[in-house]
Amino acid sequence: MSNVPAYVSRSGYKIPAIALGVYKTPVNEAPKLVHSALNIGYRHIDCAQFYNNEKEVLQGVAEWINENPKTNKRSDVFYTTKIFDQNHGYELTKAAIQQSLDNIKGISDYLDLVLIHSPQSNKEKRLGSYKALQEFAEAGFIHSIGVSNYGIHHLEELYAWEGLKIEPAVNQVELHPWLMRNELVKYCRNKGILLEAYSPLVRGQKFDKDENVMSLSKKYNKSQAQIMIRWSIQQGFVTLPKTSNPGRLASNFDVFNFDNPERLVSNFDVWDFEIKDEDMEILNMPNSYFVTGWDPTTFHD
Repeated sequence: MSNVPAYVSRSGYKIPAIALGVYKTPVNEAPKLVHSALNIGYRHIDCAQFYNNEKEVLQGVAEWINENPKTNKRSDVFYTTKIFDQNHGYELTKAAIQQSLDNIKGISDYLDLVLIHSPQSNKEKRLGSYKALQEFAEAGFIHSIGVSNYGIHHLEELYAWEGLKIEPAVNQVELHPWLMRNELVKYCRNKGILLEAYSPLVRGQKFDKDENVMSLSKKYNKSQAQIMIRWSIQQGFVTLPKTSNPGRLASNFDVFNFDNPERLVSNFDVWDFEIKDEDMEILNMPNSYFVTGWDPTTFHD
């Protein structure tokens, strides 16, 4: 059984504090990766339609449930997907949500969390997409709804909309010591929006390069990845590490090695220590702006 701490979102549903991110996980590896993660103790899977592996990820969930239906329950797995830019707008988003519901058939008739993947369209399309999310949530097909990569101006647009019925439970953005986004974090917390942190490992770009991380890794006898993940957890973020091996990065990702799953295990094994306050301050880089990929929070249309 998993003992992962969880946050209760404004929707009333619990969101496990650490998730397995499956971006760029190859379709032929996804089922086994997800099945292995659930056996290790992960209970939160962060997927998206843009990843093009949703069916295979859900196949891994189904295999885990079927392995032992008495103990392995669908209700124990928190599954997230996202609506990408080309499906923004009311009608396109309705069709996209239905596709994700079709993908999960045979496992359940609901999605735990659906996010607008980015704000990169326009006001009419963004609000149309959110209208569709609200309708599926009101019908019980989605338990929680939210956004991803939204800046303050995008959130203010949503809050000013007269059609807003269900406030966003989540804003998922890139967050780590070199991209703290203090203003956005404060805004979201004031609004009761739970923050989810993707790329908490900075895609391996700080491994063996940042002296503070290396020093604390030695001090706490933990891997550099564990230090970064623990920093994120102690910030109060839902943390979304992607499985990768920093020694074998290729285009910022690699294929999971099932014969050597230490990385998957170690990323999850972060509950037996706590970084001291003074060491958290050493890691904090509030004036840094280190983006590992895109940053749609800055998008203006």
